[in-house]
Amino acid sequence: MNTAVSSLYQIEPAEIIRRMRAAIAGVVTNAPAGGAMPIFFRADDIGVISGNFLDMLAVFEKHRLPLCLAVVPTWLTAARWQALGDGTDTASPLWCWHQHGWKHANHETEGKKFEFGAARPDHAVKHDLLRGKTRLEEIVGASFSPFFTPPWNRCSQYTLEMLAPLGFHGISRSRGEQRQPAPLPDIFINVDLHTRRESDPAASLDALCGEIDTAAGDGHIGVMLHHQRMNDRALAVLDGFLETITAEPRLLPAGFHDFLATND
Repeated sequence: MNTAVSSLYQIEPAEIIRRMRAAIAGVVTNAPAGGAMPIFFRADDIGVISGNFLDMLAVFEKHRLPLCLAVVPTWLTAARWQALGDGTDTASPLWCWHQHGWKHANHETEGKKFEFGAARPDHAVKHDLLRGKTRLEEIVGASFSPFFTPPWNRCSQYTLEMLAPLGFHGISRSRGEQRQPAPLPDIFINVDLHTRRESDPAASLDALCGEIDTAAGDGHIGVMLHHQRMNDRALAVLDGFLETITAEPRLLPAGFHDFLATND
């Protein structure tokens, strides 16, 4: 797993937060009259309890904002879930515990990484989808939400078509994957806070704010988080960003279920 911290966080948190607030102000100014812009956060690669992970949960609890947690089934054990519950209310309505693949393993021999890609036979895809869902239902219980985030934000058309028959209510990919239509609602992310690839810090901040600007055209802001790639500065930026959201009445914090209600 890549735990490298983005060059973005070489910049002082106060400056990053200032720029993000300005970008958010532009988005809400252009929102439909009388309406609010939905915003959600999705944290990927969940399953192993760490200091970074607990710090991330704590900052969402501090601001009372919802977080959609994409759990890798093979990474979560009953013992880890029990240990997490000793200090965290895992049944809180703030959390949307949902499925993130099966074991987050690449099965492609060339090109982009896929866990549920075209290189795999259909029966293997269906098998891993179902056993991942079953495992999380057994461990997480009533707190499990039947949504699917594919590792690396992409999957095959067969995978998309299998989700509804297996009892899933929606999928969350990344912006741009919608050229491959999903039969279920696709609650996609369009802002990347931690896995940025720019080598230049200033360019990374410009690109981040550009993603926030572009999100206005999507009708929602969806922010992807990776706690393994956070340091103290990244945590401070997240804290400041969440404070910005709670102070902005034209933003509507949401979880996956809220998007389904909107579409009904």
